[in-house]
Amino acid sequence: MSIFDDDRPQQPSAHEIGSDLSLLSVDELNNRIALLKSEITRLEEEVATKASGRKAAEGLFRF
Repeated sequence: MSIFDDDRPQQPSAHEIGSDLSLLSVDELNNRIALLKSEITRLEEEVATKASGRKAAEGLFRF
């Protein structure tokens, strides 16, 4: 990691939890819903991966 990384302007996320939604169009709201649904799916897949890895490790150390 470079010492200059902090100087770069950060790109705003596509959605910030709790942000004002009143200025968004219906299409923009639907796009955010789709984005968040895909992120939920990604998170659930990661949970499942970690859970299966943990079960495998527990099975390995049980006698």
